[in-house]
Amino acid sequence: MSGNAHLSPIGIIGGTALAELAGLEQAQQMHPETGFGAPSGPLVSGRFAGRDVTFLMRHGRGHAIPPHAINYRANIQALADAGVKQVIAIAAVGGIHPDMPAGSLVIPDQIIDYSWGRAHSFWEGDGAMLHVDFTQPYSESLRRSLIDAAQTLDLPVVDRGVHGVTQGPRLETAAEVDRMERDGCDIVGMTGMPEASLAREAGLEYACCAVVVNQAAGRGEAAIHAEIEHTLADGMRRVAKLLERVLGTL
Repeated sequence: MSGNAHLSPIGIIGGTALAELAGLEQAQQMHPETGFGAPSGPLVSGRFAGRDVTFLMRHGRGHAIPPHAINYRANIQALADAGVKQVIAIAAVGGIHPDMPAGSLVIPDQIIDYSWGRAHSFWEGDGAMLHVDFTQPYSESLRRSLIDAAQTLDLPVVDRGVHGVTQGPRLETAAEVDRMERDGCDIVGMTGMPEASLAREAGLEYACCAVVVNQAAGRGEAAIHAEIEHTLADGMRRVAKLLERVLGTL
């Protein structure tokens, strides 16, 4: 048995870029209900790289739940109820900054939220309202663990960046991406919020590993969907290596 088996399980949230966790041993499915409803899919618990892991598919089976319709509160609450204290979220994103082309792995350190109409808090008017400090939206220690693991593997990774979160499910216009660039965004995705802020409310350490699968609208000549298909598989092979290494250090 691993020497760190007594530690709380690590939560891994997979999205477009990670629909399943290959190599998960002794896997067992749980179908929890929370006070906010059911999560996107079953929690799959098992052993991965010597650690207890709880995996959740953000978009559900068959990628059936679009970004704006995900029950983020139920997802985070279910992980917290399962004893998870640290969450690594995998996300497929578009690259805005020229130094983050398709194929890049990015560990963002900031967020700008352009989404709307999503339930952004667990608070529903009962009890004292909690104003969480969100100055640094990601856990710096968990970010550092991901970056150090990548460096140990000699795996190229961008160690910071501003993650712009749009509503989806449609992709952005070129003018919208121009605006996001002026705002300081380096990458663009659709699921980073309110996932990150809810994790903060729940007291979970949370960090994101973003896989740049295409250049954002107006930033490249390749057809977006063709570019995604070309880069996704290779990106996920590198993410799997990164997860295996970082889980050995947490």
